[in-house]
Amino acid sequence: MSAQIPAKNPDAAEPSVEAIFRAIRHMAIVSADTPLNILPMDGGVSSDIYRVDAGEKTFCVKRALPKLKVSSDWRAPVSRNRSEVAWLRRVSALLPANAPAILGDDADRGTFAMEWLDPRDYPTWKTELRDGRVDRRVAAAIGEALGRIHAATHGQPDIAREFAHDDIFLAIRLDPYLLATGRAHPALAGAMEALVAQTLSHKHVLVHGDYSPKNILIGARGPVILDAECACYGDPAFDVAFVANHLLLKGIWRPALRKDYADALKALIDAYRPHVDWEPWERLDRRIAALLPALLLARIDGKSPVDYITADDQRERVRAFAIPRVAAPPDSIDAIARGWVNTRTP
Repeated sequence: MSAQIPAKNPDAAEPSVEAIFRAIRHMAIVSADTPLNILPMDGGVSSDIYRVDAGEKTFCVKRALPKLKVSSDWRAPVSRNRSEVAWLRRVSALLPANAPAILGDDADRGTFAMEWLDPRDYPTWKTELRDGRVDRRVAAAIGEALGRIHAATHGQPDIAREFAHDDIFLAIRLDPYLLATGRAHPALAGAMEALVAQTLSHKHVLVHGDYSPKNILIGARGPVILDAECACYGDPAFDVAFVANHLLLKGIWRPALRKDYADALKALIDAYRPHVDWEPWERLDRRIAALLPALLLARIDGKSPVDYITADDQRERVRAFAIPRVAAPPDSIDAIARGWVNTRTP
């Protein structure tokens, strides 16, 4: 789809491609007379994502949406786009190989541009896991990157002030995942509310908030992390539990690989754990273990169910495993992973 659009006053309701066109011109990434070919990309739930070919340059543009593309009425402030830009800039300064470079941003339109990473060279970790390529070394690199980000941002008052985004984190993560699941399971509502309060009370590191296989690209120099719309200064337990949740749920998607996914999780945790110097590991581990079964259940009965668990019997298996562990959490993530692999339930 090519965009050559005459100027007019920008408007919040302007069509997406028109908004992208104006944002690119505003960001001055290329000269004003450069033809733009703007191609919508698949995969965005909370944002519109485009590949832009501009002369000899190719880059990616992302625009936050006020209403997410899910069946539930899920709305979130588009200011989260600012959080994502800030997170990517912080992390690319710390770990240049692990985050894409920001080329420009347009705060008024909730839009930014970043370098284009060709999917042929940078497949998502989700695709690799789906297709049976469960590489423990990749999992370890992903745990290592997360550990380094958390350790480097611990105890940094300036980062804590910049990412004081509890409102966004509540709107995009804690309410649609934990509180919505509590509304679906009233007997667990109190436990879910307690988890939300616990998570918001721990302010230790820069949290990504969506550390998921779909948001991690596997490149020649290591993992590249995307989609930090939920970024806030908060509890590292959330990031660890979030990625662990996806690795365990893949065992429903590909049952024959259930142990391989659990082994990948162990490799990730083993690489992450040495970086934890802000509190005793056992304390953090308990918070991860409390969040993990709640997130398992949230991806079935919350506002954002995973797209690869669709059969009723699969959902019931997850509920049967998760519900008692939300009510009485195990002490460690390892206990949950071993239970997931060894029980007949999942």
